Amino acid sequence: RRTHGGAVFTKSPGGSYAFADHETTAVDEKRAIGQAAASMIGEGQTVIINGGTTCFEVARNLAGRRLSVVTNSLPIASLLSGEMATEVTLLGGYVYPRTGVALGSMAQRQVAEIHGSLLILSCAGLAPEGIFNANQMMVDIERAMMDVADKVILVVDHNKFGQRAVAKLCSLEAIDMIVTDAGAADDTRAWLDALPVEIVYAPMGD
Repeated sequence: RRTHGGAVFTKSPGGSYAFADHETTAVDEKRAIGQAAASMIGEGQTVIINGGTTCFEVARNLAGRRLSVVTNSLPIASLLSGEMATEVTLLGGYVYPRTGVALGSMAQRQVAEIHGSLLILSCAGLAPEGIFNANQMMVDIERAMMDVADKVILVVDHNKFGQRAVAKLCSLEAIDMIVTDAGAADDTRAWLDALPVEIVYAPMGD
């Protein structure tokens, strides 16, 4: 079920998984980022998609395309599983109750057996020291995903720049591309453009 700025997974008999990514923040920015990132994905590719509202927006723009998608996100798997052209592999493990993503050693072992052309990744914060997420279990599965992907694309809205969270995922040099919106301040843009990472600014709609 779509909500203002996000989505809620409604197919769980025990209730709903609401994204912890503050559904009401940066709604238009996340939609623009989702469209821009999805446009870079070619037909027939195998794409690993992590959980979170920005990753969900990428997945929403992939629905119905001829792709193989691997995800640890129940909301994303539910979104795409009804599409005949899109093959979906859902990773299993401990389901984090706030977001509906599978985490833990079981999910990590399954990731080690796959390969992806691309990894679509989100985060809780991005600063000069690196990329951060909300807890160590999330970081562990994301690192495992990075190990099996040819290219890592970070999708992040401008509100996350300069923010830090509990667990550091990696240095900025460990990813290949950042897809963000056009809302960053000039000094932040100058910092981003100086990074050894490709930066894509998603155009905002009218």
